[in-house]
Amino acid sequence: MIGISDIHAAAERIAGHVVRTPTVESPGLTALLGAPVTAKLELLQRTGSFKARGATARLLTLGERERTAGVVAVSGGNHGIALAVMAATLEVKATVVMPRTAPARSVEIVESAGASLHLTDGMDEAFALTGRLRGEGLTLVHPFDDPEVIAGQGTVGLEFAEDAGELTDVLVSVGGGGLITGVAAALHALRPGIRVWGVETEGAEAMSRALAAGGPVPVELSSVVTTLSAPSVSQLTYDHASTLVTEVLVVSDRDAVRGSLELAEHAGVWTEPAAGCLLPAARQVRERVGDEARLGLVVCGRNATVADIVGWAVRFGLR
Repeated sequence: MIGISDIHAAAERIAGHVVRTPTVESPGLTALLGAPVTAKLELLQRTGSFKARGATARLLTLGERERTAGVVAVSGGNHGIALAVMAATLEVKATVVMPRTAPARSVEIVESAGASLHLTDGMDEAFALTGRLRGEGLTLVHPFDDPEVIAGQGTVGLEFAEDAGELTDVLVSVGGGGLITGVAAALHALRPGIRVWGVETEGAEAMSRALAAGGPVPVELSSVVTTLSAPSVSQLTYDHASTLVTEVLVVSDRDAVRGSLELAEHAGVWTEPAAGCLLPAARQVRERVGDEARLGLVVCGRNATVADIVGWAVRFGLR
């Protein structure tokens, strides 16, 4: 299990390379949800999401031979951006494999950072190609099945615990489970009693399906939220979530996009639906917990364009 000492070590390692993002109380979201809301603004992180933390933590553990050969990552968007940008900063050669459904902005940023980019027909094909590239000598920087990456993501929870006021419930988006694993490990160590809730979108339900099945299972992906679309969680992230997470809630793509619009309107922040999904889930938590709820939201990223959000809003009849 990832412990608080691992997360503190990661925090020391990545200090100076990543941003200590703001933790702020949100009057707008408090009024919207009917409970005090504190937001951890990871959308202000380098590369536009929390992924810079885990990628940097892993890159800084590479030996000279691994640095010379280069690294490879598979990603639906944000992990690829983070690896490409942070590897360039640390002068490590990077290769990124992404499905063709990845956001155009993500593809552009990966290419502009100088990484070698491979596009595949889907996530299953992306993971298969990544396996072949590992066989050619590249070091895998996995988006979630890596203790160093998880410890890096756990620094979000470390900062949240240090900077937030009273919290009863924290909501975290879930793809493969690296972020919620790290955040839950940090919060349970530093804020015992806080409930940690995961949030997925329909068609990207890797963790909720795993929890129902008693272990990781492959899932068929159909969500528009590609940054949450892992084909399965890992045993490592499942073990942590099954122990540390209260429940994983599942919301529709439509509600996730509506959540992004509400975050823009009521909190003044521009987010991708992977963060927007927190708001419909927060309503469920508020209803279950009642008036004692003090909500924390890990606002994980901003890497969606205006065209992306407008297109989804039109598709789902939100405008």
